[in-house]
Amino acid sequence: MALPLRFLSRGLATTAAKGDHGGAGARTWRILSFTVALPSVAVCTLNSWLHAGHHERPEFIPYHHLRIRTKPYSWGDGNHTLFHNPRVNALPTGYETQ
Repeated sequence: MALPLRFLSRGLATTAAKGDHGGAGARTWRILSFTVALPSVAVCTLNSWLHAGHHERPEFIPYHHLRIRTKPYSWGDGNHTLFHNPRVNALPTGYETQ
């Protein structure tokens, strides 16, 4: 059991002693970052932008276990959340706008 640990620590010590901070490995990762990662981010951004659209909101069903108000919020009328959107967020009685 001690042999693999000694071998591993010796390898790390010689790498640190050489002063080689990455060398070919750093160059490889830089090339991969620019040729794979950045184009992948661009493709994902384009995909989300092209598929972004207006979705139909679900029909309001007054489930008893959702939107429970045991005490009012400390801002406004006490029934709206802090970042309330009347088109998307339903109140306990339903949507505010149709």
